[in-house]
Amino acid sequence: MAKSRFEYVRQFESHETLLPETYIVVRIDGKKFHEFSKHYNFEKPNDERALKLMNASAKNVVLKYKNDVVLAFGESDEYSFILKKDTSLFKRRRDKLSSLFVSLFTANYVALWSKFFPGTALDYKHLPFFDSRCVCYPNLSTIKDYLCWRYVDTHINNLYNTVFWQLIIKCGLTPQESEQKLCGTLSSDKQEILFTDCGINYNDEPNMFKKGSLVTNKGEVCHIDVVKQIDVLFEGF
Repeated sequence: MAKSRFEYVRQFESHETLLPETYIVVRIDGKKFHEFSKHYNFEKPNDERALKLMNASAKNVVLKYKNDVVLAFGESDEYSFILKKDTSLFKRRRDKLSSLFVSLFTANYVALWSKFFPGTALDYKHLPFFDSRCVCYPNLSTIKDYLCWRYVDTHINNLYNTVFWQLIIKCGLTPQESEQKLCGTLSSDKQEILFTDCGINYNDEPNMFKKGSLVTNKGEVCHIDVVKQIDVLFEGF
């Protein structure tokens, strides 16, 4: 950058460096994706195309920064990228990590859209966009708990959404009636309602829906029980 008398304005910039020797999670989350999915007629309760598009976008991000990423985990319209505790990527600057991960993910989402939604062009009035945050976790135990939290959240949300939408689709309930029927129910109650009223065994649902998607730092996408395999996932990290 050329020197000029205006360069003093750079003094007003501030750059937060994330704590050293901590695991960094960059979590992206879709904004107004309820409206977005409605506009493009996503299938309910899960649209396989949309989830595979999220996975493909995340995979490209992981491969771009594979030397710094331990793994990534995604569900619905969110993805968490877990960075190694000793990473020096972008000098651990919060703004750089947050903005570059989310922008690269979004760019891939748009670029890959036609592959997963052939014949459906993105409308410039209804474009996908995501927010992003960086959070530091102090040790391996805490970062394992973080991943387990997102995994359990996947199960809870998917079970509810599956029963909610199947009651509407198969049983003809209104959204209000479906919500009222599920009010106060436990997981076992929801599975029983799904089986008895809709004829669907939740255990037979695709693992991608029930367990979310995990991307290894080699770019492999899998759908596993994170809680049971948590120690294996972090071997060497």
